[in-house]
Amino acid sequence: MIRSRLTAIAAGAACFALSACVIIDVEEAPARAVSATPVDRTAGLADSFEGPGADWRALAEDELAARLNRPQREGRARNVILFIADGMDIGTITAARILDGQNRGETGEENYLSFEQWGHSALIKTYNENAQVPDSAGTATALHTGVKSHIGAISVYPRQTLDSCGPDADVPATTLERAMDRGMAAGVVSTARLTHATPATAYAHVPDRGWESDGALPAEAVEAGCRDIAEQLIDTWFTDRGAVDVALGGGLAAFLPQDAGGMRQDGRDLTAEWDQLGGDFVSNAAEFRALDVNGDAPVLGLFTRSHLSYEHDRDNAEEPSLAEMTEFAIRRLSNDEDGFYLMVEGGRVDHAHHGTNAYRALTDALAFARAVETAERLTDPNETLIIVTADHGHVFNIAGYPRRGNPILGLVHPPAPDLSDSDTPPAPAQDGRPYTTLGYYNGPVQRHPDGAPLTQAEVLDPDYRQQSAVPMGSETHSGEDIAAFALGPWAHLVDGTMEQHTLNRIITFAYGWDAQDD
Repeated sequence: MIRSRLTAIAAGAACFALSACVIIDVEEAPARAVSATPVDRTAGLADSFEGPGADWRALAEDELAARLNRPQREGRARNVILFIADGMDIGTITAARILDGQNRGETGEENYLSFEQWGHSALIKTYNENAQVPDSAGTATALHTGVKSHIGAISVYPRQTLDSCGPDADVPATTLERAMDRGMAAGVVSTARLTHATPATAYAHVPDRGWESDGALPAEAVEAGCRDIAEQLIDTWFTDRGAVDVALGGGLAAFLPQDAGGMRQDGRDLTAEWDQLGGDFVSNAAEFRALDVNGDAPVLGLFTRSHLSYEHDRDNAEEPSLAEMTEFAIRRLSNDEDGFYLMVEGGRVDHAHHGTNAYRALTDALAFARAVETAERLTDPNETLIIVTADHGHVFNIAGYPRRGNPILGLVHPPAPDLSDSDTPPAPAQDGRPYTTLGYYNGPVQRHPDGAPLTQAEVLDPDYRQQSAVPMGSETHSGEDIAAFALGPWAHLVDGTMEQHTLNRIITFAYGWDAQDD
């Protein structure tokens, strides 16, 4: 049982060593240097242990073998995919991996999400230039520009305000812009609004993340020449680099005029402009699935007025999944012989955490993991660098001494005192009532002294909102480190404890770009 998901680690190492992974057909990329430390391990050693502790020793042997045979790939990356799960801290990864295993009938703790097996990982510091606990705008700016900025800023320099506006403003170039300047394909995919903080940092430059449509711009911003985020996405058509090749997500209201049910006060229908300029605009899953993956026209897909639905609530007939959007983007962008840059965001992990709804946070994290698996399946690790990370964490915790295999979303049932596998009753808190394994330091739902005892059925309901200690209208971000995982050329540079903006420099280094370029 304890090895049920772990033998895949050794198999993964063999896949890398033998180039046995499934990849799509793309133009042959420049030669890659691949180095590894081959180990002649006694065949079947992991299965040879006997007696007490044999399973644990075999598990350790499997993990050791995977690490000894792990390759270090060097040479220029043709493509880069940056995956950002908004708010996916280490606790979320742990709980999601347990839930994933338990969904298959396993105890869960022994499980791994696919990207956890890649082997190259780091702890990432997330502070903003002016904030100990960050927001998504400042952290995603660090990831996309290689420069830390202030809280709420979208790809501008620290403390830069209205001087970041206007055609001659000095702002840091984003990885997406730098890739397009080199003739590469580029895309942005998100389950949030495309104008929301994290995806916006890929292509827009504004000092205030709230300026998603023109109606949000204050008078002084308009006078300074500031443009709203939605307009900046459409206006990529009018730069020398050309339009973004693929942009998929939510946020239709910021692109439509008020008389068409949108938010724009300038009367512009930016979706119609996209079509008129030669692009393909789609607004539902059927239209999206009818697109030609080998087409040439830039694609804009806006499937909801605001954010896409949580994975648990998503209507597949109306909204494509994150994995489906990721697959389309990779297949379309791979047609460019110069390579591509793609950012994929699982944006709603963050939103569920803010509402202290762990069920939706974890199920969206698992949908994000499936998108990562899709990218791994469709790409060659010798030519594509994939980085999986978050922008920041949340005050989300796993606690209370539950027994192994205890439902991760359930009440805490402790191990049996006699060390048997016998059932145990829920553990009582000091008030004599049961409590859940998952909880939040702050948030909107508190434990009331005269409240009814929680039941297992209640806390396993997808709509249950976990309790928190400090009353807040919305749960907050945390200032703790988050994780990054990497696969592909120069993935081994993602290591130790790192500044968040250094991930951007690893990406540009893998592309072979000079630090001072652009």
